[in-house]
Amino acid sequence: MNNVFVVADNITSPIGYTAAQNFEQVVKGNSGVKQHDDADRSPSPFYASLFSKDQFIANDNHTKFEQLLIASVADALKSCDVNATDKKTVLIISTTKGNISMLETAGDDPGLADRIALHTSAKIVAENFGFVNQPLIVSHACISGLVALITGLRLLQTGQYENAVVVGADVITRFVLSGFQSFQAISAAPCKPFDATRDGINLGEGAGTVILSSNPKYAGNIKLAGGSISNDANHISGPSKTGEELFYAIDAALKNAGLSPGEIDFISAHGTATAYNDEMEAKAINLAGMQNIPVNSLKGYYGHTLGASGLIEAIIAIHSLKQNTIIPTKGFNALGVTQPINVAALLVQTNLTNCLKTASGFGGCNAAIILTK
Repeated sequence: MNNVFVVADNITSPIGYTAAQNFEQVVKGNSGVKQHDDADRSPSPFYASLFSKDQFIANDNHTKFEQLLIASVADALKSCDVNATDKKTVLIISTTKGNISMLETAGDDPGLADRIALHTSAKIVAENFGFVNQPLIVSHACISGLVALITGLRLLQTGQYENAVVVGADVITRFVLSGFQSFQAISAAPCKPFDATRDGINLGEGAGTVILSSNPKYAGNIKLAGGSISNDANHISGPSKTGEELFYAIDAALKNAGLSPGEIDFISAHGTATAYNDEMEAKAINLAGMQNIPVNSLKGYYGHTLGASGLIEAIIAIHSLKQNTIIPTKGFNALGVTQPINVAALLVQTNLTNCLKTASGFGGCNAAIILTK
């Protein structure tokens, strides 16, 4: 099968509009997570990473969600020679909520059902750049970003396409926030992944784009070496208590990449700072025999950006490999999971070659990818 390489990337977030800007900010320890007192989103103050109200304002042509997708793709495309209009290039869009906020503002509009549909947004974004192939949509809870990357990987490995523009975005609205509040999953303070005092997530807005190619001329770039998906088939929302199913995805991704657990230099975990997710991930990491490998979570910098999270965090991992830098887990102080894992608490400069990126989501879905230098 064809090798697949990372050609270009972008992160559009409250702390930067390019991947380089975002990496610089997280290296400095700067976070987009702040307290917000916004009655349009919540009757009480909450912590989240949000764009200011004068950024990405919806208009007659594009919603805020679509503007984020377009801005992220545009920046990634301008930094490489991949052509959106090439029949060998496919667009893949990842999201969990899309334009769901339109239910709050356009409930009586007879055209709402079509306008809110994900395929409508995908068509708008594709036409903006002149993509000739029908875009693909991945909406698979919080693993959507990684599933989109794995979809691109497989399409390029088989030779169906040569290039894949993989983009994900989500916007935090009252509808979205209230759903997590109803689960009592939102922390009243900045989140603390894997920490003994963790008590929930912060949400976040953002977009991420990764452009992949199987063209051998990119052989010197970071390689997307493998990926796998699994499902707990255990509970409608909560993760498996054993971690076995995430371990299955990790193990399959390693085998797909032709690597052993000992060859991984660091793990970019999902690390939501909820009691059950972090415990489950720790168990999966131990089942894989990777408990001594440095692990980080980026939720303290971005919040949980839902369908964009896998992409944004994979991009930071890509730049970590390039810069030989492991980003610390913001908010972590003392280990609060029952299984031993090596949570990165400080910025580390060391030689890096291989990274494991994991994600898990509602419904017990899990995904893992391997990035290599």
